[in-house]
Amino acid sequence: MATAERLFAERGIAAVSGRQISEAAGQGNNAAVGYHFGTKNDLIQAVVHRHLEQVEQRRRRMLDHLGPQAAPRDWFACLVRPLTDHLASLGVPSWYARFSLQVSTDPVLGRTILDETRTAPGMARIAAGLGPTLAALPGGVREQRLRMIRYLIAHTCAEHEGVLAEAAKPGAGGGGADWDPVARLLVDAVSGLLLAPVSVDR
Repeated sequence: MATAERLFAERGIAAVSGRQISEAAGQGNNAAVGYHFGTKNDLIQAVVHRHLEQVEQRRRRMLDHLGPQAAPRDWFACLVRPLTDHLASLGVPSWYARFSLQVSTDPVLGRTILDETRTAPGMARIAAGLGPTLAALPGGVREQRLRMIRYLIAHTCAEHEGVLAEAAKPGAGGGGADWDPVARLLVDAVSGLLLAPVSVDR
């Protein structure tokens, strides 16, 4: 699973075969992916599910500390920080953010992963907490802004993960897995997107 995550992150979903994953993982059996997971898509879903479970655990803990007077920005932080904290915990280099971006742009897998993410209990609690805020937006605008937020988070995290990986290469000067500035930036951006006034057609 770790090898598949890295190869998909580096080369893309379509460019990597089950045989390549087995060989890179040092498996003598080139059909190891099929034996252990079934299809390549089954393997991808297993990788995603493993990470989503850990992110969801962090999100639930963070949500449990919200009080009844939580502001919209508190809910936005519960959306962003469990993911960035998880990415920080992976160390450097890591590949999950770049892997996740590859999966999210796949026409089939992207929908499957999106559905699994949106139905997670933590995400449902955030949606309920933001209910009054989101209700103020017209339906079409709300859906478009939520889609923009998904793209924003995925691309920003993937880019930062790549920067950290490059900095960790020998001779590049090193550096730790500092995700806090990215988390703060994303919370600001999500706040701006969801709370921005809606233009009125004239």
